[in-house]
Amino acid sequence: MKQGSYRAGCFILLAFIAVFLSFGDESIVNIQSVDLDRFDGSNGYTWKLEASKFATKTEDDTFPKINQVPLGPMAIRVADQEQTSLGVWGRFDRQGYNWIDVYPVAADGGDDAGPAEIPIPGRAREIDLWVWGSNLNYNLEVYVRDYLGFVHAINFGSLGYEGWKNLRVTVPGNISQTKRVLPRLTSLNLVKFRIWTMPSEPVNDFYIYFNYLKVLTDLFEHRYDGEELADPQRVQELWASSSNN
Repeated sequence: MKQGSYRAGCFILLAFIAVFLSFGDESIVNIQSVDLDRFDGSNGYTWKLEASKFATKTEDDTFPKINQVPLGPMAIRVADQEQTSLGVWGRFDRQGYNWIDVYPVAADGGDDAGPAEIPIPGRAREIDLWVWGSNLNYNLEVYVRDYLGFVHAINFGSLGYEGWKNLRVTVPGNISQTKRVLPRLTSLNLVKFRIWTMPSEPVNDFYIYFNYLKVLTDLFEHRYDGEELADPQRVQELWASSSNN
């Protein structure tokens, strides 16, 4: 009886080890903080604006406006290094659920450049951004696009505070970043930020500033024989150079 129990125990242990060796790497992570943009043009992007219909427009001026300013949060300031923040100056003709979209474009695309989404490496866990608020009850969202083309809004929360604050939001687990077939990784793209004004808040003149956009992301990749053949860019190169048509 004891010998049979011993053999059964060994069998269970060996089965557990086999399963662990086969699937253990699925639980391995390589979490890193990755800069997406410093709002100074160094990452290849500039930013543009679009607003809802009640944005103020006169013969002399049009709102909202966007500009780079040579200031930033003291908490991340480095000695002898200039900081650049992205400033948004807004005005609306009436209160309500007004919005301003702040979206990236390619820095070398010229004045007529259209939106250029920012690829997020790996499997994004959190999106991190420094935002200056003037204690107005506005709301900030970030929009990301998944590999199927669906755009998801993730809420950063209220801008009802004074000065600079580091805002951080968790990427929901229901936003797909992997698939079963190869290549498994299906990273997200950052599409834009949206500022919402609340109906009870003044909208005749306000400023909001952005600084230091980054993500906390899992960069671990399961290695396997033939992984080069699952790289879309490499596959295109191989088939483009093929003599078999």
